[in-house]
Amino acid sequence: MPPHPADRARTVTGWVLGVDSGGSGLRAALARPAADGQVTAAATFTSRVPVRTAAAGIDAGHLLDQLLPALPRMLQEAAAARGAAPGPATVSAVCVGAAGMATLGGDLRATLPGALAERFGPVRLALAADAVTGYAGALGQRAGAVVAAGTGMIALGTDLREWRRVDGWGHLLGDCGSGAWIGRAGLEAAMRAHDGRPGGSGALLAAAREQFGDPGALPGALYPRPDRPAVLASFAPAVAAAAADRDPVALAVLGEAGRQIAETAAAACPPGAEAPLLALTGGLLNIGAPLLEPLHAELARSLPGHRTVEAAGGPLEGSLLVAARLADGALRLPADGTLLRLV
Repeated sequence: MPPHPADRARTVTGWVLGVDSGGSGLRAALARPAADGQVTAAATFTSRVPVRTAAAGIDAGHLLDQLLPALPRMLQEAAAARGAAPGPATVSAVCVGAAGMATLGGDLRATLPGALAERFGPVRLALAADAVTGYAGALGQRAGAVVAAGTGMIALGTDLREWRRVDGWGHLLGDCGSGAWIGRAGLEAAMRAHDGRPGGSGALLAAAREQFGDPGALPGALYPRPDRPAVLASFAPAVAAAAADRDPVALAVLGEAGRQIAETAAAACPPGAEAPLLALTGGLLNIGAPLLEPLHAELARSLPGHRTVEAAGGPLEGSLLVAARLADGALRLPADGTLLRLV
C-alpha cells in the first residue's frame, strides 16, 4: 500500500507482522517495508478456525497456538520472496487487529506483549480493534471515515487526533441499516402479512416460509439462537430479491437502510472538514441500487462536498500498514486505550 506523502519512513531492518482475527478465522502477513514506505505482503497465513472467546475475553493462548507455529514457514517464504540471505530473521513490529478488541481484548492486552517479546525479543506492538485496521486498510493514514456494512454496522472516523466511533452496538441496540437490520425488518413485514396487519408483504412472507418454514414457529426457532444476528442477516438477500421484483415494502426497507447507513457515515466524519473523505466497505453494499441510491442521496444531503473513494485494502492490509508505520516511526493514526493501544 503506498504511503501518504506526509509519511517519512526510515529504513526498517526487520520484518513487520500484521494479524487479523475475526469471525471467519485468523490471517497473518509478513512484509519488509520498501525504502519509499510501500508495504507489500511477502508471506501470508490463513486459519479457518476463529480464535475462541473465553471468560477473559478473546483467548490469547488460542491465537498464539495458531500463529506462532506458522511463523517459521512464513519467515522462510518471506525471505525467499525478497531474495534475503539465509540466517536469523527478526520481526520489528507487530499489529494484531481483532474483532471485539475494544470490549473483549483484556487477555490479548495482558498476554501478547510478553509472549511476542519472548518469541522475537524487543518488538513494537499495536493492539487494534478490527474497525481500526479496517480503517487503515481502506484509507491508510488519511483523515476521513470508513463504514463497514455487513451483518453488523459500524463506522469509524478520525481527524488524526482522535477517533469517532459510530454504531456497532449490536442488533438489539443499533447496527442500523445492517444485514441483520434489513433481515429483521423484512421478517417483520412477513409476519405482518401473516397476521393480516397493514405494512405486510406477501412476497416476503412467501420467502420467509420457504427459508424458515411455518411463520408461526419462527419466534421459537429464532429467539434462542446464539447466532441470531447472522440468522437475521441471512434473510437480507430475500429482501433484496423482493426489491428487485419491485415489491414496495422491500424497496422501503432497503431505502431506509440506505438512509441509516448514510446517517452513520455522516456522524463518523471529522467535524468541520470541507470535503470529508469516505470509504464504504462491506458485502452488504453488493445489494446494489435499491440500497445505494438512497444511501448516496442522503449523503449528498447530509454530507455535502464529501468524496467517496474505493477502499485500498481490508483489515489485514491495514494491520500490516499499522505495523510498518509503527516500525518506521511514521504512525499517524491516533493511539487510544481500547481502539489502538501501542505497547
